[in-house]
Amino acid sequence: MDTGDTAWILASSALVLLMTPGLAFFYGGMVRSKTVLNMMMMSFLALAIVPVLWVLYGYSMTFGPGGSKWLGGFDRVGLNNIGLNTAYGTLPEYVFVAFQLMFAIITVALISGAIADRAKFGAWAVFIVVWMTIVYFPVAHWVFDFGVSGGPGGWIANNLKAFDFAGGTAVHINAGAAGLALALVLGKRVGWKRDPMRPHNLPFVLLGTGLLWFGWFGFNSGSAVAANGIAGLAFVNTGVATAAAMLGWLLVEVVRDKKATSLGGASGAVAGLVAITPACGTVSPLGAIAVGIIAGILCALAVGLKYKFGYDDSLDVVGVHLVGGITGTVLIGLFAQGSFATVGGKANAGLFYGGDFSQLGKQVAAAGVVLVYSFVLTYIIGKLIDVTIGFRISEEDEVLGIDQVEHLETAYDEAGIIGGSALKTGV
Repeated sequence: MDTGDTAWILASSALVLLMTPGLAFFYGGMVRSKTVLNMMMMSFLALAIVPVLWVLYGYSMTFGPGGSKWLGGFDRVGLNNIGLNTAYGTLPEYVFVAFQLMFAIITVALISGAIADRAKFGAWAVFIVVWMTIVYFPVAHWVFDFGVSGGPGGWIANNLKAFDFAGGTAVHINAGAAGLALALVLGKRVGWKRDPMRPHNLPFVLLGTGLLWFGWFGFNSGSAVAANGIAGLAFVNTGVATAAAMLGWLLVEVVRDKKATSLGGASGAVAGLVAITPACGTVSPLGAIAVGIIAGILCALAVGLKYKFGYDDSLDVVGVHLVGGITGTVLIGLFAQGSFATVGGKANAGLFYGGDFSQLGKQVAAAGVVLVYSFVLTYIIGKLIDVTIGFRISEEDEVLGIDQVEHLETAYDEAGIIGGSALKTGV
């Protein structure tokens, strides 16, 4: 085991953990003042539930040795059979357990933005448990398990051999497709397209963006699972792709609206972070700039699709994470540089770097399978929750504000309740 690798992955784990509170601020600032606490609590609930699932069975389902190409084995249930000196590559396995846990938390938290303002908190808790078990753990096994602990590993990683350095498919396409499915299950918010639903706190959005950007260096660079040159490449690519995507999004706004907005800048940065996630270890810095610009432009255009097709993706999970994840995953097939993109010591360059169409086809296949699997299973899960315990609050409660209804709290002075818990005011 390597102490340098261990120290870096521990630090990266802490950085990735910071992304979930960052997401809470990012989403919280984008909703109306009467729903901000619920929006932030949906992310924090993921922080509470997912670690317990991960220890009980999630890690084993994802990385347990002795499994199949579809699912990990059960040797690690309850984190059994892991000692202080059990190694995962050059790391103590407990360190790898912690690092991958943070990915699981942020993935399900991302989905919440698609159903802002209208989901029962208890139903969301049930959804987290079921979705992680049926959707995230299997997909993460397909993408992230290279068979290091024994067994065949995941089929996308080891059989299809599609590149996904840090989770463009397992995290972003997975969450984006799930967000679309839940938006369809829950339906549109009361007053959608009719009432103004502007962000209530843009400084929160910018703060959340900064925390996400900072934490994403651990997300991407840490996915090298070592302190080495690939980690350095991923770090640089993460920074420049994000910057380029912000410029791309702002360019669309200036051309279309003659103004560059703070929300656009923040959204563009997140789109770049999403798109470079799968590609950060396989493209050059120049390729990362191209990925960022393309993603920024495409995502800026894609967020308007909800109005064209009539689905209420409240905070643009589909436009940013699904479209951004697909963009980054597919562009690997064009921009992958052979000296970085290797499989078994063999260079698998993208089409623009001397490769053929084979890698592009693998990238499209990986993106498509994860999209369909996540959408279909999430839609079924959402429908089952809706017909049993109900997934959506009533129209009257939604108009009043989900913070008061679900949490008996408000973030600000709302309806005579002076910010904080209504329990303290006797209301």
